[in-house]
Order: sequence, then C-alpha cells, then structure tokens
Amino acid sequence: MENEEKMMTGEESLRIITEMINKTKGDIRQASFHLLFWGWLLIACSLSEYLLYKFTNFPTPWYVWFLVIPGVLVSMIYGYLTSRRLRFYSYASKVYMWTWFSFFFAAVALFIITARNIESFPPIILVLAGIPTFISGIIIKFRPLVLGGIIFWIMALIAHFAKGDITYLAMPFALLTGYIIPGHLLRRKSVNNEIQRA
Repeated sequence: MENEEKMMTGEESLRIITEMINKTKGDIRQASFHLLFWGWLLIACSLSEYLLYKFTNFPTPWYVWFLVIPGVLVSMIYGYLTSRRLRFYSYASKVYMWTWFSFFFAAVALFIITARNIESFPPIILVLAGIPTFISGIIIKFRPLVLGGIIFWIMALIAHFAKGDITYLAMPFALLTGYIIPGHLLRRKSVNNEIQRA
C-alpha cells in the first residue's frame, strides 16, 4: 500500500512538472505579441530615420526613436495584464523576462553613452539585440529565434563595415528576420497548440 502511495505521488509529481513545462511554453509563446509589436515599431522608426536622412534636410532624423517611449508603456501595460492571468512563474519565465529587461536597460545606457556619436549606435544595438533574441530561442527551444539572434550579429557587422544606405537598411532587415518572422511563426505555433488541446 505504501509503495502504491509513493508511486502515485511520483506520478502526480511528474504530471505537475509536465503541466508546468507546458504552461511555461504557452506563457512564453505569448511573447509573439512583444516580438511583433517591437519589430513593427522599430522597423517604422528605422525606416523613418532613413527616409528623413535621405530625402529631407531635417537636422536630427534620429528623433523618431523617441517613439520607443510610448512603446515601452504599451509593452508594460500588456505585460502587466498578461501576468495577472498567470498562476505561477516558472524559472524559465523569469529568466526570459529578465533577459529582455536587461537588454532594455543596456540599450538605454548605450543610447546615452553614444548620444554624441549617434552614427555608431546601430551596429552596437544590433549586437546587443542579438543576445536576448538568441537566449529566448534557446529557452523556449524555438529555432527561428536562435537564427534571428545570429542574423542580428551578422547585420551588426554589415552595418559597421558597409557605408551609406546599407548601414541604414541593416536594422530593418535584422528586425524583419529576427523579430517579425519568428513572431508570426511563434503565434502560429501557439494557435496550433491551442487547437490541439481543444
């Protein structure tokens, strides 16, 4: 009888662990919102900066990046509302969340540091953006995000060594392949999982 109780406890533990892993994957896949939201917002900013630089006499085209400030508010509100529905946070969820928070803080610090030499910012931010993208792909075992992180690093090198238009267009290309495409694939995978559960 004791062996049966121990066996049931073991089975129960395994079931709970499996449920937690599945819940974590489901919660992290909700990150598709953040990937798509930030991907489109940052593509809009980078292309606007390029168009202002190329076709106008606007002296400070990089001002369009201040659109990131309301973007942070939208992202935080969405994160808060989403987190209220969760019953628990797994270790993987916390690592995922703090990886992106650390990227945000580092990006703000870099922006301040490079403010006098703003031309050097794009390659640096691309290198930095590759880190949380790559790590997120590893955490949720999602290869397109891992590949997205690698593409960010390749585009950082291209942005650094190339001249003219290519430097400006490296960022939108990196965002498209590193955030937008993985974000849509992640959303599709999440929808398919929900259909299978139903």
